[in-house]
Amino acid sequence: MTKRERELIEGDDDADDLRYQAVSRVRRKIEDELTTDAEILREHHPELYAELQDAVCSDDSK
Repeated sequence: MTKRERELIEGDDDADDLRYQAVSRVRRKIEDELTTDAEILREHHPELYAELQDAVCSDDSK
């Protein structure tokens, strides 16, 4: 996510329309780009794929 997308999603801004757009962009990135990137890593660089999996699947609550 971009810094601005983080800010909008965190709700630091009162612009609901911008927040909605940011959520939509991030959802698209997850479904398209991140999925493709994960598949490429899984196939061609399993160590990086494991690092990605650890980062995404960790149970570290803030």
